[in-house]
Order: sequence, then structure tokens, then C-alpha cells
Amino acid sequence: MTVDRFALDIPACRGRQQRLIAEMKRLDLDLFITTQVEHVQWLSGVRSGPMFQSAAALRPDGHLTIVVPGRRLPDNTAADQVLGYEAQWHSTLRNDQRLANSQVLLASLGGVTHAKRVGVEFATFPPHVAREFSGELVDLEPTLYQLRRRKDSDELAMMRQSIGATAAMYSAARTLIRPGIDELWLYSQLQGVAVDTLGEPLTYFGQDFQCNSRGGPPRRRLAQAGELYILDLGVGFRGYFSDNARTFSVGNEPSASQTRAWQQILTVFAMIESTVKPGVRCQHVFTRAKELLAPCTPWVFDHHLGHGVGLYPHEAPHLNPHWDDTFAEGDTFTVEPGLYHDELRHGMRLEQNYRVTEDGVELLTDFSLDL
Repeated sequence: MTVDRFALDIPACRGRQQRLIAEMKRLDLDLFITTQVEHVQWLSGVRSGPMFQSAAALRPDGHLTIVVPGRRLPDNTAADQVLGYEAQWHSTLRNDQRLANSQVLLASLGGVTHAKRVGVEFATFPPHVAREFSGELVDLEPTLYQLRRRKDSDELAMMRQSIGATAAMYSAARTLIRPGIDELWLYSQLQGVAVDTLGEPLTYFGQDFQCNSRGGPPRRRLAQAGELYILDLGVGFRGYFSDNARTFSVGNEPSASQTRAWQQILTVFAMIESTVKPGVRCQHVFTRAKELLAPCTPWVFDHHLGHGVGLYPHEAPHLNPHWDDTFAEGDTFTVEPGLYHDELRHGMRLEQNYRVTEDGVELLTDFSLDL
């Protein structure tokens, strides 16, 4: 009998519930309702498959109710009440799933709909559900995203598994990339490597597969000798994402300019590993990276330095001047400096993943950065 190393971790889910309950009590909330599949999974360990909606309600006393597709009721959850709704009629997907599961959830709450203060997600909370509450609705979504920054051991294990799939894809890419290779063919080969590595269907596959380009979906195009091939790969394993990039020299003979750009980009990772720890401002490391890459003009670095990753590809912390985040212990984040110019045909981007520890960072993507 095969043991699933990534089976539901009920204590971890209950711990996440308790951290949310502490915030609910701080904000004097009588109830929390979510209609986002990521937050239902984060709380209960249950993820509805593609094309399906789910919902959940959490009370300050710790009671968690989830509503999931009736044909997919899980055998094991970290919820106290599991209810089903009709997500399909005669095998046809309903377009009003959110209405359907909300009706089941509301029916389960009974008199709780008279709660004075209810935490919801303003970005997605359905108006037809909001009308059923006479009390004040409080936007708890920003709080949830902050709580999700700290990855528990079960979350980190799934992310490591996802990262392992990208490592296997990069290993395969090193043997496959050569002059004349077709972008779409390579895309299909790498997807197969990821599926074979994980041993199950992916919950996501992306992102950048273009040669002699800053990025984009694969094309029916043949790579040419001397071009740089940016592969920025992400895999979803049971809802948890990886996101890391490597760049390859087509023909394995990088030019002097390409080698110099590669060497300069590596200095950014050295800075991250010597600088980042809890309490450091993300804008500070973004500015330092810009300074390290500035001498490479006219080559340009004109995008974010990185971002958190977890149940969504881009989460906090944001290594980006549009946010003023601060690193915290338990953060998992990417660092993806790049340099782009026609002289580089057309540029490169390298990306490492890290976890913030008590006094520094742990590298999660310990595989080759070579061109």
C-alpha cells in the first residue's frame, strides 16, 4: 500500500484556523465567511478541483463548516461540518455554483445570520449573500493574505515537491535545448517531465517559454544558436505553486556580453543571502538590486525583484516599490533579477526561491544557475 506523504495534516489546518480566530477576536467578529477556494483549502485542507466553487464559515468557538461539490465530498477534512451542493446537473457544470453553495452555507448558519460583525472578503463576497446579513461586514481579506505568508510544514512540503518538479524540468531542458529546437515541442516535453516527476495531474503549469524574448507562451518557432532561452517555470502541486527561472544559451556558447550579464545578476543573490532576515524592508533590497545592476546600462532591469509564493503565484511579501512590505519569519519568496537588451539576444532572468528563517534565509532552489 502506497503511503501519501502529502496527506491532509489536520493539526496544521487547525493551527491556521486558530491564528485566524485570534484575528477575529481582535476585530470582535462573530463569524467569518469565505467563498475563495484557496482560503477554504488553507483552513480545511480541502481543495475543489478546477471549475468548481466552495465556501466555508468559521466561528470564534472554532467550529468550521465547509460546502463543497456534492459528488466530491472528502473522506477526511479539518472541518467540523462538511456539506455538499449540486455543482452539476446531469453532469453539466452549473454557472451559478457560488449561488448554490452560498444557499447551502446560509441554511447551515440558521440564526447566526444576525451576527453583529461578520468577516468577509470584499473582493469576492457575493452581494446576494451580503443581503442576508443585518450586521456590519468587515473586510478580512488583507488579514488573510498576511496570515498566509507564514508557511506551515505541510504547506512547505508541498511547495518543495512543486520546486522538485521544476528542478527536473530544468535538468531535462539542459539536454534538450539546442539550435533548431521548437518552443512548443519543448513546452510539451517539459510538461511531461513535471507530470512524471509528481506522479499525478498538475494543478497549474506555466509561465514563460519563449527564446530570444523576455517571456510569453510557447510559439511555433525554432531557437537559433547564440540566442538566450528564458524558461520561467511554475508548477502547481495540489494547489501550491513553485516559480523559478533559468536562462540557457542555445548552442552552449554564451557571448562575452551574455557571460558578463550572468555574472552581474549573480551578485544580487549574494546580496539577498547576506541581507534578508526578519524586519528588513523589501523596498531596501529592491533598491540595492537596482544599484547592483545599474552599471550594466544600456541593458535594463525594469520589473519587480520578486514576490511571495504559495497558494497563489504572486503573494506577499512584495519586492516591489509599489508595496512597503517587511520580511517576516516563515515567508517564502522569489528573487528574479534580469537584464534585457538586443545585444543579449534578448536577455536573461534567473530566479531563486527562499524561505525566511529566524536569522536569515534558506535557499529552496538549490540547482544549477549555469547558462
